[in-house]
Amino acid sequence: MKPRSIVFDLFGDYVRYRGGAARLRTLSTLMGCFGVGESTVRVVLARLRKEDWFDVRREGRETLYALNKRSLQLLDEGRSRIFDRAPSDWDRHWYMVIYSVPESERAVRDHIRKELAWLGFGPLAPSTYVCPHDRLQQVRERFADEPAVRLDTLRCQSGGLPVDREMAARSWDLAALNEDYRALLRTYRVRMPSYRAGALSPQEALVERMRLTYDYRKFPFRDPDLPTELLPAGWVGHEAHEMFLEAHEILGPSAESYYDEVADSRPGARP
Repeated sequence: MKPRSIVFDLFGDYVRYRGGAARLRTLSTLMGCFGVGESTVRVVLARLRKEDWFDVRREGRETLYALNKRSLQLLDEGRSRIFDRAPSDWDRHWYMVIYSVPESERAVRDHIRKELAWLGFGPLAPSTYVCPHDRLQQVRERFADEPAVRLDTLRCQSGGLPVDREMAARSWDLAALNEDYRALLRTYRVRMPSYRAGALSPQEALVERMRLTYDYRKFPFRDPDLPTELLPAGWVGHEAHEMFLEAHEILGPSAESYYDEVADSRPGARP
């Protein structure tokens, strides 16, 4: 687990619901559960602060890291993509984005591809991305401040369901994605009985819950949450999602009690 990801997951699952700020010593103790040393914690937090992900304030001898508007927006978007599912009904329309970027702006081009993937778009052709869900307004808003980017957005239909399925197969590697979902299920299915039995200590529950989130969070970048009509036979993505939700919820109370013990905080309390 990367230290940067651990920080965001701690803030996303715990800190934001407990005043929105955490002491440096609290974060150091919690990240120590994952083998991250205090010096590394300080370096990572300093970098995140420099990138304007957190505000910092002092209270006596304590340094507190607080969420700001930018980080809250990131956490809201991430939580929605990880926990929510798009409506299963599909109107048989595709939403298409065609982008154009000067050859000299390679970094911008890579950024576009990453953002489009996060929003559930897949590459149908070079510079042409499609999604079965209407997220065109989100795309426009995401790149409104990118003067080097030209976007053309369309709502369209194919010649029929066989063409739709072929488009989905071209735009996403669904077979590889399904195999990775199977691997996730193999890893965590055997742990579910111990989760349900409450066999983990509070510290173990927090560590296990964060590892689960870390392992699952990569899927929203790859899974466009396709309508049922477009999914291949034997699809296990929905099963993996349901298992993730159940495990995350079961481990929650015990994990939160450990956070409260370390942070000496309660929901809604100011750190």
